[in-house]
Amino acid sequence: MSTPALLESRLHSLPLLARGKVRDNYAVGDDRLLMVASDRISAFDVVMGEPIPGKGELLTQMALFWFNKLQHVVPNHLTGEAPESVVAADEVAQVTGRSMLVKRLKPLPVEAVVRGYLAGSGWKEYQHNGEVCGVKLPPGLKNASRLPEPIFTPATKAEMGAHDENISYERMVVIIGPALSAQVRDKAIQLYREAAAYALSRGIIIADTKFEFGLDADGTLTLMDEILTPDSSRFWPLESYQEGTNPPSYDKQFLRDWLERAQVNGSPWDKRAPAPEVPGDVVTMTANRYRLALSILRR
Repeated sequence: MSTPALLESRLHSLPLLARGKVRDNYAVGDDRLLMVASDRISAFDVVMGEPIPGKGELLTQMALFWFNKLQHVVPNHLTGEAPESVVAADEVAQVTGRSMLVKRLKPLPVEAVVRGYLAGSGWKEYQHNGEVCGVKLPPGLKNASRLPEPIFTPATKAEMGAHDENISYERMVVIIGPALSAQVRDKAIQLYREAAAYALSRGIIIADTKFEFGLDADGTLTLMDEILTPDSSRFWPLESYQEGTNPPSYDKQFLRDWLERAQVNGSPWDKRAPAPEVPGDVVTMTANRYRLALSILRR
């Protein structure tokens, strides 16, 4: 029997700090957080009203897979403790399989985006000026072209409901300083290179991804939030990849494509809340793509 979808966690034993687009974060003392991945899904920075059953568990298991595989590159925020150990008995079902008990960090106010292929907003910008976030690229590239080398294109993290903003590396240096910027850039590119090489060996192209970092009490750069999931990355099947077209994907691009065609009161959706009601077949197809990506990476 399948587990009911969790649109929102409700824990009475811990104080709620924030609800993000997907995660509900609870305080565990002064030094830890319980991150509960709900089955919510967002697109165009708007949270849909319909959950994707099992998505929170899939995201958590994939993030844990990558944290384990890449822990030699940079420290991460995992404590190694069981999330079930910090909640009341009647709350265990809400957190099992979909939660991480992590160190509380000072988050950096920038997202570390790494692109190995030209897609999305990067492709749009390249068509306009031949650059992506201030990085000059060779002429003649197409949609979904592989880049000569992965590029680092940071972004500022938006508040709930707002859009993240791509920024130049120079702007990032102004925000967090040159030494920390260089460290974030170098670690992010190394993480991407290693993950992309592994995924490619399993038949998945990681076109781009974003990482979030924070500082611990000693000022050590630490990887946080989630990593290399279909929510934070573009995953393309290698077998159907073709330069010049938008490849099918294992991520939420299927949902985005449906939303681009969706009508609200006879007009195209304006990408502002509330979102159109997502039909059941789109929910099912999206869930299947997340599930398939995890199974391929693990095999």
